[in-house]
Amino acid sequence: MVVSELEGRRFEGKPGKKFGPQPPVKVGERYRVKIEAMGKGGDGIARIKGFVIFVPKTQVGDEVEIVINNVKQRFAFAEVIG
Repeated sequence: MVVSELEGRRFEGKPGKKFGPQPPVKVGERYRVKIEAMGKGGDGIARIKGFVIFVPKTQVGDEVEIVINNVKQRFAFAEVIG
């Protein structure tokens, strides 16, 4: 029986370094943004320092105050607070 020399080895990257630098937003932060586009699921899309933020129940052109609810490596989700 031939056993691969890679068997049992784990390949792990550094946490948070998968796709580049850390996201520029954090859960709980508040921002005033303008909705620039619509996502496939119908959520509005805003950007903070080029980072995509999905904002439900908004339309292109809306200027809203948001709070960040969930942050992923390449995008975040927020809700309108004002």
